[in-house]
Formats: sequence, structure tokens, C-alpha cells
Amino acid sequence: MKFSVDESMAILARMPRIIRALLVELPEAWWYANYGPGTWSPHEVVGHLIHGERTDWVPRARHILDRGESPPFQPFDRDGHSVMCREKKLPDLVDLFGKLREENIAALRALTLTPENLAKRGTHPALGPVTLAQLLATWTVHDLNHISQICKVLAYQYKAETGPWEAYLSILAPPAPR
Repeated sequence: MKFSVDESMAILARMPRIIRALLVELPEAWWYANYGPGTWSPHEVVGHLIHGERTDWVPRARHILDRGESPPFQPFDRDGHSVMCREKKLPDLVDLFGKLREENIAALRALTLTPENLAKRGTHPALGPVTLAQLLATWTVHDLNHISQICKVLAYQYKAETGPWEAYLSILAPPAPR
């Protein structure tokens, strides 16, 4: 499927509602569960998404449009959410995520992106040259990846209880290396 800003925004705009529906009314124990060493809980995933809203997607889009390939983007701090997660409960994080996402969708719409804009390039500090279209497609897939991660965490809590059906449940497979 060819990248579409409008179709991506349709997915991106729904994410806060999806996360709210999946998590907010669950008992708190589910918010903090993970699926193994080095994996994030749903609470941490939402914190990570907030950190990305603040420091990654729209700031990098503006960087590409305003500055191009030089200088490279600031490196993204994958643990930049940890302090916020210690300070806030999941419902507060979901509310903040929804507010920031709404603002970022509005900011993206205000850019009135053209095919020429989408072809503009920036420089990722580890990956090298990237286009604005690639950045925006990655934002969309990144969200879907974290929805999958949240579902994996939730499913994993009943792994032992599935008995022999575990063999048929790919969501219960060990964590991927990245």
C-alpha cells in the first residue's frame, strides 16, 4: 500500500481511544505487568508514546521541512519516559497522550504537506537519510507496534493458564530481540 498522510492520520488519531479502551478500566495490576526481563508494561508503553509525541514525530517533521539533512535529528531517548511514569498513573498518562496526539495531528494538518514536502530528507543519527514520508509512515507503524506490544503483555499474563493451547497462540512467543 502506498503511503498516504490522510490515511496515516486516521490511524494516528484513533490510538489514544484504542489505548483507553484496552487499559484504563482494567485493574491496576494489568497496567504494570510485562512479559519478561527488559520488556515494558502498558504503563511504560504509554509513557514512551508521550515522550515521542513531545520529542520525535512532529519535531522531526519540522526539522526536515525547515533544515533538511543538516544537522541530523537529535537522538531519541528511548527511556525518556521513565521519570514521568514514576510520577503519573496510567489514566493520567492516557489523558496526556490524547491531548498531545490531538495537538500533533492538528500541527501535521497545518503543514499542508505536498508530494514535494514528503520527499524532503532529514538525517537520522543512526539510520542516515530518511524522507518525511518515511518518518510519517514509521510514526504510524510505531503506534501499531506498541498496540501489539500492549496486547502481548495482556495475553502473556494468562500464558500459564492456556495449557496446551499455548502452542497455537503466537502472541505468547518469547519477546523479539528488539
